[in-house]
Amino acid sequence: MNEKATDPTNIPDNGDQFEALFTNATIGIIVTNQKGAIVNFNKHAESQFVYTKEEVIGSTVDILVPSHSHSHHHKLREDYYHHPGPRRMGEGRDLYGRRKNGTEFPVEVSLCTYRIHHEMFVIAFVIDITVRKKSESLVLEQKAELEKITAQIKKLNIELEQKVEYRTKMLRETLTELEKSKEELSASLEKEKELNELKSRFVTTASHEFRTPLSTILSSSFLLEKYNDLNEPAKREKHIHRIKNAVADMKSILEDFLSLGKLEEGLIRINVEQVNSDELFYEIQNIVSEMESLAKKGQHISFTHSGEDSIHIDPLLFKNIMINLISNAIKFSPENEVIEIDCKINTEKLEVSVKDKGIGISEEDQQHLFQRFFRAKNAVNIQGTGLGLHIVAKYLELMHGHIEIKSILNEGTVFTFTIPQQKSINKNEEDFSY
Repeated sequence: MNEKATDPTNIPDNGDQFEALFTNATIGIIVTNQKGAIVNFNKHAESQFVYTKEEVIGSTVDILVPSHSHSHHHKLREDYYHHPGPRRMGEGRDLYGRRKNGTEFPVEVSLCTYRIHHEMFVIAFVIDITVRKKSESLVLEQKAELEKITAQIKKLNIELEQKVEYRTKMLRETLTELEKSKEELSASLEKEKELNELKSRFVTTASHEFRTPLSTILSSSFLLEKYNDLNEPAKREKHIHRIKNAVADMKSILEDFLSLGKLEEGLIRINVEQVNSDELFYEIQNIVSEMESLAKKGQHISFTHSGEDSIHIDPLLFKNIMINLISNAIKFSPENEVIEIDCKINTEKLEVSVKDKGIGISEEDQQHLFQRFFRAKNAVNIQGTGLGLHIVAKYLELMHGHIEIKSILNEGTVFTFTIPQQKSINKNEEDFSY
């Protein structure tokens, strides 16, 4: 038979076992009665609180609690005695023990109870958590330092992003300025090119247009000398008339060139006046009478009008517009045809149309008709600078007006211009620069 490893007679009783456990436990164990007086105190508690067992037996447990927590601890203790049971103290808050020398240290406390002869005793298990707290504090410090470093990194990132954004913005602005400079330079070069082309076309046009009237003047002057001693007044009158017409043509050409130069330099200034309907109709009739002297054989200018309102226009610019349109109608219409002029006035606008039955203008040419030096394909052999209609359009812009054209090849053309009667065009607007 196997023998038992332990002799039953050598097993300590329960009391000895409890005493050994109590005395040698690696946590502090404090036993108190219902009045809070300490009735037992193990060795580990002695090392924690630096009290001997004999020094604390009979004293209330408050001796081991910091003085600033006495009142609160007393209340908690009373509450626990009324509702006893296993419990951890200090849930959600820090607990501290007080040593004999008055220093404090962080603790973790668990409570339980037992009864002997109807008397309740409380056992407090006390753990010194100084090391843990230091570790937690170190972790918190490290966390705070990490958060600080993270915040610094975020700040640096933000600053870096701002610097990048600023540099990018500066780069964009620089590129925009460069692009703008490039566009301005291109525009300037284009403008210079255009001016050079205009100068070239001006010289070519002036040379061509002046050649014809000058030749006429020269030949007629020579013939006048020939007929000076002869009794032929009709021939002399014919050549005198040719010289007058040639001079008038040269004057018209010069006026077109001068007007274009003033428009290009912004020197034409509008001088708006209030003109009543009778004055306007009378002025147009005078222009018609003047232009009839330039009409071809059998040509007749018809003038109709309607309206009784006063209008606001620049009389000089208006006269130049009328002369240009009527002279074109005469120039491009055949003999024995009627040129019709119609003028309508109301409170909103002045509308004038000049209609001829001349050579007409193709649809292709109509869209370029108001450009400088443009000549329609079917008008290249007819004297002209190609500036008249361009100047007309610019004069109308100064008065906020516009011009329209309707034309059919070999049937005729109608030019209709309109000048609105708005607040922006009134007699107080005396100095509007184009």
